[in-house]
Amino acid sequence: MSKLILTHEVDGLGSAGDVIEVKDGYARNYLIPQGFAVAWTRGGQKQVDQIRAAREARAIATHEEAETLKQQLEQARVKVTVKAGTEGRLFGSVGPADVVAAVSAAGLGELDKRRVTIPSPIKAVGDHEALVRLHDDVSAVITLQVVALKK
Repeated sequence: MSKLILTHEVDGLGSAGDVIEVKDGYARNYLIPQGFAVAWTRGGQKQVDQIRAAREARAIATHEEAETLKQQLEQARVKVTVKAGTEGRLFGSVGPADVVAAVSAAGLGELDKRRVTIPSPIKAVGDHEALVRLHDDVSAVITLQVVALKK
């Protein structure tokens, strides 16, 4: 078992700054090469403190703020404009960065793209959903209205 410090949020493992133990192969072949974690050392506690401070600075401060933002996001329909073919199929797909840009353009606030999850790839125009983790125990489902870019 390898002891690691997470540098990014990883579903099912934890958030940035958490100290975790995983199997050696998972650490060596996935987490460390992808930059999601670094090996734990005794001196690594300073790094853990820095990561946690940065995460707290980016995080939504309170549970109440997260609940308020959740209500705003779930009531709004966020419009995402992308290039599409004649039959409504997209050139590429809509990703978390596109969702964050659309939410920002709609004036609903700034989100972290690492906290946006799209359940299935969005490759056609129409209505779709995305999940956003706003706080440790608050998640919002955003309704995305994907429309074709007019030439």
